[in-house]
Amino acid sequence: MIFTYFLLFILGLVTGSFLNVIIYREIADQKKSKYLPSWLTGRSYCDHCRKKISWYDNIPLVSYLVLGGMCRYCHKKISRQYPLVELLTAFEFIWLYWLLGRFSFFGRLEGFYSASLLLYWLFMFSSLLVIFLVDAKIGIIPDWVIIPGIIISSLRLIESGRWQFFLAGLAAGVFFLTLYLITSAKGLGFGDVKLGFLMGLFLGYPAILVAILLAFLTGAFFSVMLILSGKKHWGQTIAFGPFLVVGTIIAKLWGIYMWQWYVSLLI
Repeated sequence: MIFTYFLLFILGLVTGSFLNVIIYREIADQKKSKYLPSWLTGRSYCDHCRKKISWYDNIPLVSYLVLGGMCRYCHKKISRQYPLVELLTAFEFIWLYWLLGRFSFFGRLEGFYSASLLLYWLFMFSSLLVIFLVDAKIGIIPDWVIIPGIIISSLRLIESGRWQFFLAGLAAGVFFLTLYLITSAKGLGFGDVKLGFLMGLFLGYPAILVAILLAFLTGAFFSVMLILSGKKHWGQTIAFGPFLVVGTIIAKLWGIYMWQWYVSLLI
């Protein structure tokens, strides 16, 4: 068991390093190819001196610690985002494996089915992390993250025959598309529409309702706090994607229980 957690930790660090590349290049919009995403082209380099980073300076977490958080060439500080995302992803991998192990159905599955379910959860939660950070920083939800999520979620639902999740995805997508059109794209962006569709595929009904409600509540609360603190003014917008991500994660883990509690209050 300890060896499994160790392997997951290492895999999480490597995946986190790759997520950092996606996040940085999506934010910097470094497009070198019309047909490929920016994170599949070119070598990594220092943000300050633009020197290409050698492989031995690109080892997840280890290189950051060995270099003291500074570039080998210009000695300027490397953003703490890099080791933090790597560590967060590593602990996320361990946590999800442990969490799935608590579910009785996961213990009854074997071989390919258990592995595919775990990989699906790791992929989705990692994708949500990228969406959260990129949208929070530049207000854009990258298609190169959303589209693979939609494709993989759809294939998984086809394999499992859970067609009701498609209906949840369509309903959520139509709901956000309606808001997008009514507000003339000022209330939320089209990326939120695609994210809503992905949320429905991932969550199904009724968890999708819990996720949307949580997103609007947390988004409204955070907006009011920003206005009261003077960091935002009335009429200014904030990225809605991070709140949708938080709502999705909470609803995936506890959405059914929250919905049942809510329904019990109405009866």
